[in-house]
Amino acid sequence: MLAGITPIDGVIGERKAQAAALLDDVFRLDAQIKEVKARARIAVEASKTSLVDIYGAGPIVAALVLGHAGDVGRFASRNHFASYTGTAPIEASSGPKKRHRLNPRGNRMLDHAMHIVAISQIRNDTPGRAYYLRKIDEGKTKKEALRALKRRISDAGFRALVIDAGK
Repeated sequence: MLAGITPIDGVIGERKAQAAALLDDVFRLDAQIKEVKARARIAVEASKTSLVDIYGAGPIVAALVLGHAGDVGRFASRNHFASYTGTAPIEASSGPKKRHRLNPRGNRMLDHAMHIVAISQIRNDTPGRAYYLRKIDEGKTKKEALRALKRRISDAGFRALVIDAGK
């Protein structure tokens, strides 16, 4: 499209040059993203992690979890791991109504990884979706049900990391 533009003055010529430079940056960054994703896939395959067995957790999410969590032995329990990932909810009850809210602490990248897996499970016919719908039927809001599912995914991720450490 840029090749079809003929500059009639210096301003249009400069705009075309800047657009071409930005387009070159987009192509370069796109190639770098593809290269990083390919390297991450290779690294995850080499690690033989069972994280990829969790529905919605592909090689990129597994690489995020492996990279940020590190040695699973540093977590005393699944609860400690959930606290680190930011998926352990904080109680925010008032009176007789029991409520929990989002945990603003923890590793936000790991929380995002758990969120990606949760959304993938909700969109498809999976046990995670059934769990999410069951929580909504129990009277929880969509956000509360999503938080519960993310915690469940965090526990599954912890179990996978423990299994991998035992290999």
